[in-house]
Formats: sequence, structure tokens, C-alpha cells
Amino acid sequence: MERTLTNDIGEHEGKEVVLMGWVAVRRDHGKIIFIDLRDRSGIAQCVFIAKNPEVYAIAETLRHEWVIKLTGTVSKRPESMVNTDLANGAWEVKASAIEVLNVAETPPIAIDTDGYDIGEEHRLKYRYLDLRRERLQANLRLRHEVIAHMRDYLNDRDFVEVETPIISKSTPEGARDYLVPSRVHPGKSYALPQSPQQYKQLLMTAGLERYYQFARCFRDEDTRGDRQPEFTQLDLEMSFVTQENIMNLIESLYIDTIMTLMPEKKIQQIPFPRLTYKEAMEKYESDKPDIREDKNDPNLLAFCWVIDFPFFEPLDKNSGQGEKGWTFTHNPFSAAQPEHAENLRKKENIGGILAAQYDLALNGYEIGGGSIRNHKPEDLRTVLEIMGYDEARIKESCGHMLEAFTYGTPPHGGIAMGIDRLLAIVANEPNIREVIAFPKTGDARDLMMDAPSPLAKNQLDEVGLQLK
Repeated sequence: MERTLTNDIGEHEGKEVVLMGWVAVRRDHGKIIFIDLRDRSGIAQCVFIAKNPEVYAIAETLRHEWVIKLTGTVSKRPESMVNTDLANGAWEVKASAIEVLNVAETPPIAIDTDGYDIGEEHRLKYRYLDLRRERLQANLRLRHEVIAHMRDYLNDRDFVEVETPIISKSTPEGARDYLVPSRVHPGKSYALPQSPQQYKQLLMTAGLERYYQFARCFRDEDTRGDRQPEFTQLDLEMSFVTQENIMNLIESLYIDTIMTLMPEKKIQQIPFPRLTYKEAMEKYESDKPDIREDKNDPNLLAFCWVIDFPFFEPLDKNSGQGEKGWTFTHNPFSAAQPEHAENLRKKENIGGILAAQYDLALNGYEIGGGSIRNHKPEDLRTVLEIMGYDEARIKESCGHMLEAFTYGTPPHGGIAMGIDRLLAIVANEPNIREVIAFPKTGDARDLMMDAPSPLAKNQLDEVGLQLK
């Protein structure tokens, strides 16, 4: 007999079913024992009576989180005993056979609560147990549904999903890289990607025109509630487009996703309002403003675009003049806005140059950002020169892109959208760790796997490293 999920038992009233799952609760009422059996779909109440002594004896031994296989007949519960909190609370299963598939030690953390009252260290050390709680199961399913919906949406619009490398080259993208020393090439190292930035632009050179992926990104920076050492972004790039094309695509994608999967949510304003960087800083003192009209409404989503970002900022921010040089505000691959392109090429009024850059904010968090890119090698070279790169460093960090751009790269632009931040906001969670299956702690440790961990001498020797 095939297995039946607990949420489907109502379809089998009066029939025998086989259930498999975990013992969520056991209640002993003398000559009758009740078991709440939990599986991926929900919970079903199962009944054991003393008149079936062999099965009843096994039921007496059952404990919390044991894994069992149960055969029984589905029956309607008395009207007064219906559990309205359960989707199948009008039925129960009267057990006729049971098999213990695996026993369990007493769990070191409670998993029948929302878990907020349990310390992070305990929850993440036993994350495989923590994930059994209903709230986190729902978060992971929402994550799956959102990604699946976005994937279908983009596929229907002629985008092609392409995976880009995880071990790559260290490039200038604004944060510290995670390095991967090479055994085959002693003294040299790969880097984990902070984003697929260069690869996705090279896919435009390759003529793909419409690319996306749900990319894993790695940044060695201090963690906080909305930041992890590794995270997931919806990464996409398009050729022959304007800034308006990309913003409209993302706006329609997010509206469609929320209206389809989260109808209880209210989007405050459609189309999303737009603020210049100057307006956002003057009115909200933030480049990711929270423009909610009612901050007490957990279902209110206030999206807004922030545009017209300065391209460069001084390395010495106190001077405002760039005496100690300039750095990019977002990434060095952006193009200047058309009316500022001439100043970029002449390296004039550097602090006043605006980038063709756009960020999407939601309830006070930046959930995505992108730009129209420099697609001509001389423009990218000029940006790197303004940042103080000499010829050797330009060639080392971006020589492959400069060469690629000489072979007919089309105008292009794109965006990277933070999936973890979006999910944390729509799930009303306090941080992104609650919507990631196996996150790191606030100080970037994996307590479950005990990482990072010391390297053995032979491992260091293989890649030619010594520790200071």
C-alpha cells in the first residue's frame, strides 16, 4: 500500500492508509493512546486502543521525534472533538499496525515552538532539528515557491539560465574576497565570486542577450541581520536595453510574484515611486528609505527606486574633493548617465558625475541594485584610471574584459536582487538567517559543522601555505 500524507487523510475516510513520519506528541489516557504524527504536509491524530494489545504495547514505548510507519483506518472525529487548527482536524486514524523506523534521543532544543526564545548558538548547532519547526518549514517552502515563480516568469520572457563559475579570479567589487589557494599552481589563488558581475557581462559579449541565474555570492565582510558570508541573488543581464527597461521588468516581476504567492500582502504604491539619491538622503537620511505610511502593518510592502547615484566618492570622505583619490560608490562597471559621459571621458568634475545606477528598496532595506554598464573598453579603462589603477593593475584585474569588449560587445545592463532579504521581509522575520536553511552565526561560524576549522599541516603543504 502506498503512503498517504497526513493532510490527505480526509480523502480516505473509511479506508485503510499508511502514514510515515515523526511522533510530534504522545498522550496516554490510560486504555487509549493518542499520537500526533507529523510529516511534510502537516499533522494527523492517530489512536491506539488497548483492545489491540500488540500495537498498543509498541505505542506505549513511543517517544518524541521517533520515526514510525503506521497503518490504520481513517474515521470522522466526533463534532465536539474536531481540531479546527488542523487542515485535517475533522479526521483521525485508528491504528492497526505500527513499525518503529528509527528511535530518537530527547531533542536538545524544543521544536514545537516558534523558536524565537532559544539562543542562536543552540539553534544553529542543531539546525537539522531547528528546521523541523513549522515556521522554518514554511519559510523554506516560501523560498522555493518564490524562486520557482521567478524562474518561470523569466523563462517565459526568453531569458536563459546560465551557471557561472564558483572558483574564479579576485576582482574589484567592493568587499574582501574569500580566497582558494591552488594546489596545481603553487603561490596562486582563486577567489569565490562576490557576484557573477564579469561573467554576466561577458555573456552579453557572447551574444546571449538575456541571462539570469539564482547565484551564490561570497563576501568576507562583517555579518549582521541582513548580511551573511554567503547569500543568494537573482542575477540578470540584458543587451540592447535602457535603464527604464530593466526597472520595469523587475517591478513587474516583483508585483506578479507577490500578488500570486502572497495575496495577503499590500503593495503601498504601484508603480513603485522613484527618488533621486539626493532626495532620499535629504528627506530620509538613507539611500534605502523606509517609506511605509503605516510601519505597524506587517503586510504592508513599500517599494521604491533610488536613482541618480554619484558614480564616485572620495577615498577621504571628509574632504569631499578626492585629494586622496576616488573609489566607486557601487561598482566600477557602471556607465555614466549619458549627460555625464563626456565628463567621465575627460575626467572632469568627477564628484559630480552621476551613474546609470538604480537600487530597489523595500521597507528600509536595499533588496537589489544594478546599472547600465560600460560596454566600450575605453570607458571602463577611464573608470579604473580615475580610481588610481596603473596599467599593470588594470591589465591584471580587468584585462580579459577590456579585450572582450574590443570584439563587438553590445550595450547592456542588469541588476542583482537579494533573495534572502526579500524573503525575510515578506515572511516578517527579524533577520535573513530565518529564511536560509543553514546560515552562519553573527560572527560567521557554522556551529553545526564546526567551521571554520584548523587546517592540517599536510593540507597547507599541498597548497604551499604557512600560517602566521
